[in-house]
Amino acid sequence: MKRGIGDLAILGGPPAFEEALHVGRPHIGDRQAILDRIGDMLDRRWLTNSGPYTEELEERVADYLGVRHCVLTCNGTTALQLAARALELAGEVIVPSFTFVATVHALSWTGLTPVFCDVDPATHNIDAVAAEKLVTDRTAAIVGVHLWGQPCAVEAVSEVAERHGLRTMFDAAHAFGCSSGGRLVGGSPDAEVFSFHATKVLNAFEGGAITTNDDGIGERARLMRNFGFADYDRVTSLGTNGKMSEAAAAMGLASFERLDAFIASNRANYLAYQTGLKDIDGLSFLSHDETERRNYQHVVVEVDPDGSSVSCDTLIRVLWAENVLARRYFHPGAHRMEPYRSSMPDDRERLPVTDWLADRTLLLPNGGGLEPTAVARVCDLIRFTLERGADVRERLQDGRDR
Repeated sequence: MKRGIGDLAILGGPPAFEEALHVGRPHIGDRQAILDRIGDMLDRRWLTNSGPYTEELEERVADYLGVRHCVLTCNGTTALQLAARALELAGEVIVPSFTFVATVHALSWTGLTPVFCDVDPATHNIDAVAAEKLVTDRTAAIVGVHLWGQPCAVEAVSEVAERHGLRTMFDAAHAFGCSSGGRLVGGSPDAEVFSFHATKVLNAFEGGAITTNDDGIGERARLMRNFGFADYDRVTSLGTNGKMSEAAAAMGLASFERLDAFIASNRANYLAYQTGLKDIDGLSFLSHDETERRNYQHVVVEVDPDGSSVSCDTLIRVLWAENVLARRYFHPGAHRMEPYRSSMPDDRERLPVTDWLADRTLLLPNGGGLEPTAVARVCDLIRFTLERGADVRERLQDGRDR
């Protein structure tokens, strides 16, 4: 195998991985169960338009989360857009910048104006106190994100919203199967949105969902998902094509049936990382609250530029050179991406925690097919890199010069 520029074996480091390790490696459920459902779908010739598998998955998700309505969609971004319209939002929405840009794009796409809010440095989630300071007479809603599967302060955000007569919406793309106060995420006051993308713990190839206990929101989302059709040939509202296909629902059902096993696998890797990365100077490990339910989908570390022998940028270069494809989520923050960077230049000066986190946060590989033994090797690589920082930097420079 051709080694990357890291080539740490020359320095006595661990060998590179033959196969690339990815963040969000897809979990695959029972293959035969997937194929049987797809075969049945083909025999029935009912491939989309709210078929039996879509309806079954909606019912199972709603029952699992303990909510009145689950509206499945073709992806999580569409779910965010439909939820915003179902909530009848107009004007400005307060949203964290430290999130996947899809959260903000989806809101902007529906004509809303995002107002970026800073986050809590300990949880990486929206700061309710900071959010309240951003409320104006143009504010329609506060949008929280349950980052890394750690629910944000729903109660605090909801209290701010209630004081000011605002709606709330929560992006729960990372948080399926996670709890807050012993209750699973999904039933917050207005609406929550999930992603069932291939990288998520519940994988429907591509997919998303809106969950709510509000009958009006659920009905509006369901109508808009299918072009606004209320009946066979009766359109009652503006709509789009946001439906989940039967093939995606078949994959989602197979994933749902293996959800506990997927979470157990993620947790085994999380614990292996926790063991392998303890007591390393300049590196902190974002731990999950073990008293709550978590899906352990994301393994997050912070690299302290003042306490570490290498920067976050250098560490990720080494990892990629050794076939460990760690990711810098969410760098550099949505407020520093277009079109927001140009249209909202002032936001670059008032989000210090977001900028601080974006410069130091790193996601490590996890997901389907990754074993704790491989995780231990990743930890060895990280530990070696940080312990031999000067030698590693020199090796990288030599590789660049050649």
